[in-house]
Amino acid sequence: MLYLGADHGGFPLKEKIKKYLEARQISFVDLGPYQANPADDYPDYARKVAGKVAAHPAGDVGVLLCRSGQGMCVAANKVKGVRAVSAWNERLAFSTRNDDFANVLCLAGDYLTPRQAEKILHTFISTPFSKETRHKRRVAKVKKMETAS
Repeated sequence: MLYLGADHGGFPLKEKIKKYLEARQISFVDLGPYQANPADDYPDYARKVAGKVAAHPAGDVGVLLCRSGQGMCVAANKVKGVRAVSAWNERLAFSTRNDDFANVLCLAGDYLTPRQAEKILHTFISTPFSKETRHKRRVAKVKKMETAS
């Protein structure tokens, strides 16, 4: 499943991404907000989406949006099992999925056009993990770090 979440800064782009997903009949769950609210806080939505992805980290993906994408990324990465990344082009989206098995994409509502965000998202959700030995080894080391502290 694909889970969406945003704060007020990412809300307008999230609404456009929903239309993109619907037009392509890609299933998703919108975890909010459902209207723009300048008083909301990005960690609340990062936690909702990251929690859902963490329940099935190898199969589910999340998309989080805020003004820069960075706050969501920092917050989502606090959840065990989540490998959140901020990608601003298709090449980065590809490598984060292929090499790093990222499962949450964070997008910058203030810096990406809807078309750019759609291309990045398409690349992210259509790129499988390479499963090359070196990539598997590195992802395993990252997972081990979650239990080391």
